[in-house]
Amino acid sequence: MPAPRNLTELEADISRDLELVAHPRAAWLEAKTSGGAPVLDCLIIGAGQCGLAVAHALKRDKVSNILLIDRAPEGKEGPWVTYARMPTLRSWKDQNGPDLGIPSLTYQAWHEAQFGAAHFAAMRMIPREAWQDYLNWLRRVLALPVRNGVDAGRISPARTDDGLPCLRVESSAGPYLARKVVLATGQEGVGEWWMPDFLRALPADKRAHSADAIDFAALKGRVVAVLGAGASAFDNAAMALEAGAAEVHLFCRRADPMIIQPYRWLTFAGFMRHIFEMPDEWRWRFMSYILGLREGFPADTYARVNAFPNFTMHVGRPWTGARVVDGRVELATTRGAFLADYAICGTGVRMDPALIPALGDCANNIALWADRYTPPAEEASKRLGEFPYLAADYSFVEKRVGETPWIRDIHLFGIGTTMSFGPAGSSINAMTMAAPRLAAGVTRGLFEADLPRLYGELRSYDIPQVVLDPSRIAAE
Repeated sequence: MPAPRNLTELEADISRDLELVAHPRAAWLEAKTSGGAPVLDCLIIGAGQCGLAVAHALKRDKVSNILLIDRAPEGKEGPWVTYARMPTLRSWKDQNGPDLGIPSLTYQAWHEAQFGAAHFAAMRMIPREAWQDYLNWLRRVLALPVRNGVDAGRISPARTDDGLPCLRVESSAGPYLARKVVLATGQEGVGEWWMPDFLRALPADKRAHSADAIDFAALKGRVVAVLGAGASAFDNAAMALEAGAAEVHLFCRRADPMIIQPYRWLTFAGFMRHIFEMPDEWRWRFMSYILGLREGFPADTYARVNAFPNFTMHVGRPWTGARVVDGRVELATTRGAFLADYAICGTGVRMDPALIPALGDCANNIALWADRYTPPAEEASKRLGEFPYLAADYSFVEKRVGETPWIRDIHLFGIGTTMSFGPAGSSINAMTMAAPRLAAGVTRGLFEADLPRLYGELRSYDIPQVVLDPSRIAAE
């Protein structure tokens, strides 16, 4: 068949494709209410790419009583048009992701339907704004139920009128009841954007994290210092340079900057599909090595800053302190003080469930890797030990069994899954395997909770397939 010539034709193909793969078609869940309020089968907190992918997978499994909520306005979920500052995605343009393996739902199909196959072939990488446009379209064409501008609050145990366990989720739009909750909140799912305390103590107009809203235009003619040598640190350095900063200095803790991208190596089916099934020592060994290397910066990112003669990179020179002196930021480093007008931290995230208001009733009982596995001394890492230790269905595990059993109904799909599952909750490349696996964990829990009802329905099932002809039955 010829490729669709426009979105109208593509969306017709999508309707047919979804119909062709709709088996099994039977609805198997029963609507629940409690105190007159509806009970969702699954509430997904976060409507970025991970939340959309999970919702898509659940709908394919006939779990339609779902809702996604996101604090961001429509179209600004996730990083792509907010704090992401690279011109293009870093993944290959032919990647699969929230399409979950349906060809007509891929980014390539969407792009070619609008701009043609030749345009896609000539494009090196996907522009990040185009990726957000694609996600907006995916949400519409899959008819995923999303409420924007809703902040999620504390999650606590509740019960329906018939005693079925469920969760109560406070929110800025009022409470929700849900049998399952998925935290698809990206980088901040079980922690925070991290910066050293001495930088956090500076006045807010003197420093920022790379995930913050930054007025780059205000940095024109100023000296900007950037801490970190990952891709986002370079992206923010480039933004300052392009905005007309007088000088931009990027400081790398390592003597040898990371120029290898280990995530390129692990992008194969064996690793992405099965690393979570391996013994703890092997999961830790692989992921501690990968995360110990830290994420490298791409050639395009380096070329972007290197195009400016007023860019300087300092290697083997971490920051050890900071203060304001005569209106400027004096940074203490291992090779003397450095004066700047503004400091940007490209220092990533740290894990700490206690920082997440939604987890306030259970944070101190969420098992971490440090609670479940002690690595050899040469592989030890306090930072990695703080990642949550997750069950096979991405749900939280109790540190002390029996205190908060209801956390088995909270599933995580974000950066915090990395130690347990590899880059399954933070990588577009892994999404076609990871989202259906998480959805299967949700449906398993829903099925298990409904076993008595389903068994009763089986016992009462009496729809005949044929009508017997009495005349063809031998008389006794």
